[in-house]
Amino acid sequence: MKFELFTRVVLNADFPAHGLSKGDVVTVVDEHSVAIGECGYSLEVFNAVGETITVLTVAESQIKPLSSNQVLHVRQLEA
Repeated sequence: MKFELFTRVVLNADFPAHGLSKGDVVTVVDEHSVAIGECGYSLEVFNAVGETITVLTVAESQIKPLSSNQVLHVRQLEA
């Protein structure tokens, strides 16, 4: 599935090095190749007040679209 730039998506995997968990909502900021046959995306991660936490690159299989039967949730980031 192709994701448009600046679309919010959901992580489909944990990224402990970045303090991110499956289910966290992130924003697509760039598209590029990461592996043969799979697209990759750069994602910007914001905190609850809109400040950038980190930017990371993932394979397309590591994100999924938001859906109308989901609700956003706030969690505390580990220090």
